[in-house]
Amino acid sequence: MAIAVDGIDIHVDGDGAETVVMVHGWPDTYRLWDSTVAHLRERYKCVRFTLPGFDIAKPRRAVSIDQMSEFFRRVIEQVSPGRKVILLLHDWGCLFGYQFYTRHPDLVQRIVGVDIGDTRKLKESLSARGKFYVTAYQWWLALAWCVGGRLGDRMVLRMKRFMKSPSDERYLGSCMGYPYYRTWFGGKDSYRPQFRRFKPACPMLFIYARRKPLMFHTNEWLDELRQRKENRVVEFDTGHWIMLQQPQRFNEVVGDWLAGR
Repeated sequence: MAIAVDGIDIHVDGDGAETVVMVHGWPDTYRLWDSTVAHLRERYKCVRFTLPGFDIAKPRRAVSIDQMSEFFRRVIEQVSPGRKVILLLHDWGCLFGYQFYTRHPDLVQRIVGVDIGDTRKLKESLSARGKFYVTAYQWWLALAWCVGGRLGDRMVLRMKRFMKSPSDERYLGSCMGYPYYRTWFGGKDSYRPQFRRFKPACPMLFIYARRKPLMFHTNEWLDELRQRKENRVVEFDTGHWIMLQQPQRFNEVVGDWLAGR
């Protein structure tokens, strides 16, 4: 089943009592969660969509943190009226989802964050090489957004292959780069002033990958999560796209935690 919210197709599978809202990041679409939906749909209502501005078949647009949070709110109120939802988040989906939670904690019962933690103190923990890596790939994607067109798309494709992303190249485009542009060069529209501190009071499962150039969380943040017995932290021996590189184990870990096992 599919509905539309603000011109975005919302895909709904399963009819369980609890709703899992799945949010992808760069350079992905709602298709990132195909295997996870197949695993969870018997017990949960699975809701997913391509982030506003990420669909190459639609006009380019850049969305602010507040606008994204408002979009999430409207989606949740349509698919789960009167009931809290579970957020399953990856990459930019984590950053948008965490910021949504800071604005609407009353709409969220649990969070599964994949490979991106609280990034407030991340800069201080990075080595000079790590800082260069972050700046280089994010500025490249911000530039691709500015350039646009075929050249911008080729720039994104080159970075996607450099980062060994297994995501489907048919749906990739420079339009997906606006979060990087807004973060670094957004001026009065920059994401940085809009970020609020993310400190979840609800239960959280955090899954992260070991085989990548740097971590997008701090050990201090992991220690804070582990202090609450309802939280869980799980490491995978994969790259950043855990749900595509080890789908069976990923789905089992998520499914078991949601079921209280």
